Amino acid sequence: MKLRLLTAIAVTAMALNACTEDTDTIGSSITNDTDRLIFSTGVYNATSRSILADSVYSHNSDCYFGMVKDPETQTYVKSDLMAQFNMIEGFSLPSEDRILSKIDGKVVADSCYISLFVKYAKSYGDTLSAMKMRVSELNAPIDDKYTHYSNFDLKKNGYIRNDGLKINKMFSIRDLKLTDGNLWSLQHNIPYQGTSSDSGYYDRILVPMNVPYTAKDGRTYNNYGTYVMRTYYEHPEYFTNSYRFVHNVCPGFNFEITDGLGVMANIMEIHIQMFYSFLTPSDTTAYSSVYLASTPEVLKTAHIVNDRKALEQLINDNSCTYLKSPAGIFTEVTLPVDEISQAHTNDSLLSVSVNFLRQHSEENSLYQLNTPSNILMVHKDSLYSFFENKTMYDYKSSFMASLSSTNTYSFSSIGNIITLMVQKKAEGLRSDPNWVANHPNWNKVVLVPVSTTLKYSSDYYGNTTSTVSAIGNQLGLSSTKLIGGADNPIEVKVIYAKFND
Repeated sequence: MKLRLLTAIAVTAMALNACTEDTDTIGSSITNDTDRLIFSTGVYNATSRSILADSVYSHNSDCYFGMVKDPETQTYVKSDLMAQFNMIEGFSLPSEDRILSKIDGKVVADSCYISLFVKYAKSYGDTLSAMKMRVSELNAPIDDKYTHYSNFDLKKNGYIRNDGLKINKMFSIRDLKLTDGNLWSLQHNIPYQGTSSDSGYYDRILVPMNVPYTAKDGRTYNNYGTYVMRTYYEHPEYFTNSYRFVHNVCPGFNFEITDGLGVMANIMEIHIQMFYSFLTPSDTTAYSSVYLASTPEVLKTAHIVNDRKALEQLINDNSCTYLKSPAGIFTEVTLPVDEISQAHTNDSLLSVSVNFLRQHSEENSLYQLNTPSNILMVHKDSLYSFFENKTMYDYKSSFMASLSSTNTYSFSSIGNIITLMVQKKAEGLRSDPNWVANHPNWNKVVLVPVSTTLKYSSDYYGNTTSTVSAIGNQLGLSSTKLIGGADNPIEVKVIYAKFND
């Protein structure tokens, strides 16, 4: 009975902790005289420091493409990307004898394009910056999870097909050739991008693929779309699922910035589109196209290049800590686990809270870096496996906080991870007296900038709500300073309780 009561009280205490520090009457207000609780509080110091992210798990639908000068470090940040493709649901082509687009009696695609759709609201820099890219065909699919990290170089590791398709293309995010009507539709949709009211109208970078293509078997086609269409008729089994398609038809393409500076575009989706004409059942000529899309079922990864020396200069600043993306700087926090657990050995731990306050930034730049909207707190030893396994934060061993209006990231209830750390240490010491020395990260967590994927739902009355359906490393540009570092300990506030027996 007392255990269940303590659990209920813990929830109440966490709510009260956000409102008041006066705990003198909590016990009498929610228990009777027999089970009267005695509450006490404690304040302890955590320490923090900046650590180099080095690389992050980049198998993420939220990818960025471009090259910019970081106004904070005055160095360059570059993000290339790789995409695999999948057949959209219901993929099919008319029977081969109904296709009118033919050369020498063989099916062809009239034209073929790659489209990179840009989410303007999440992009950074000048939308009219002139950039140059190279699109290169992959030699083989990327399957190993270690190739999904942001420091993995496809070219150096032999994944670019030497004699494969390569296309160079100049581009800018904003297409100045849009009609006035399309430009109005695009501008009107920007405030709604990523919401339930999103019309789906986006800027796009259009890359023509209307050049001769030679497949691995030596056969040459007038364009890449023709290769895909003929393969469809010759080997329909390759198109039954994404695995067969990626391993037998299209292992993917690499998109690399080769020149230009000034924009980092958020790429929400990439399509390969093939156009053709065919004969309808009523024997009339029709024109259509078929899509291959970079859906979540296949890979989309980023290769990020940062200036390591510039990041290390920020890390050596002990007056604060940093959160910086992409693949930049994390904040490591050493929690006062022993102090919390040993100060009240006979009490129950009801609530543990810690706040991380942003420092005011004096950077003055035309394009300021965004402040991370959401950060994850995760045990340091689980930092990489959390993202590799596509884990969702559970408020037991991992926690998420959003930037508040007071410029604070607040973690109001991290007692569960304190308890887990205490238990692991006790279990470890029973079999290994040197367990603490052998597990230096046992009481450390890491703060990581993250991006979230939202799922929208509507009730009977038309009210729309959103829930977080996925979480990943933030691959866009963001930066902030937190009060902390070797010179500034961080307060951890604790509420204890015990029964007055």
